[in-house]
Amino acid sequence: MSNTAVQTEEDILLVDHNDGIYRLTLNRPAKYNVLSEEMLSALQTAIENTPTDARVVVIAANGKAFCAGHDLKQMRNHPEQQYYQTLFDQCGHIMKLLIDLPQPVIAQIQGMATAAGCQLVANCDLAVAANTAKFAVSGINVGLFCSVPSVPLSRNLSRKRAFEMLMTGDFISADKAVDWGLLNASVEPDELEDAIKALCDKIKSKPAVATGLGKGLFYKQLEQPLVQAYQTASDAMACNMMEDDTSEGIDAFIEKRKPSWL
Repeated sequence: MSNTAVQTEEDILLVDHNDGIYRLTLNRPAKYNVLSEEMLSALQTAIENTPTDARVVVIAANGKAFCAGHDLKQMRNHPEQQYYQTLFDQCGHIMKLLIDLPQPVIAQIQGMATAAGCQLVANCDLAVAANTAKFAVSGINVGLFCSVPSVPLSRNLSRKRAFEMLMTGDFISADKAVDWGLLNASVEPDELEDAIKALCDKIKSKPAVATGLGKGLFYKQLEQPLVQAYQTASDAMACNMMEDDTSEGIDAFIEKRKPSWL
């Protein structure tokens, strides 16, 4: 068990690893947990150092907002295209790191998520929010189309729903976010922690080899043509069948007993 922080003068990212759950908590509530240079660097370091024995990664936040996107004031202090290119490249790289992790990544959203903050929600494998949370990709309201956030958004929502959010910048409620495919569930605020724990416990009850292999396969086949996707899935499933935990699981099912995972 550990409870540490990626050290900055403000401890802007809290990192906790306990009972198989690796929790990253955005901790700059007074600034709405914006994805400043410092926050992005802290996130990248924490993700790159995800413990191999972690079973689930949870991204949460402190304060009224989950994440208000990029730090616009900081961005305006560096009016150079190369600066912006580097910033957005790093953000995209971090999102890809989350996808590449073998562990399922769950967003725990207690408040507003806008622009790149909404991108972070869309990029996580699973997402559960308090029913008071709101979501928007609001860059268009200041003349900036949320191009990078559009990548995971358009891969979670239907095309027209994603385009509506990107073009209008309007907020949607947590319940609507569930309906549109951005969230798995919305719950009462005082039930959020329990809902996340229940989801983590359910994932942890499955063999790590199956969840890790399954996550990698899921994203790989999504980008492939149908025939290639079936071949990729067939190869993955054949490999999965050769794992000891899989043999134990199938034997336990046949013998009508609980499996004893390694």
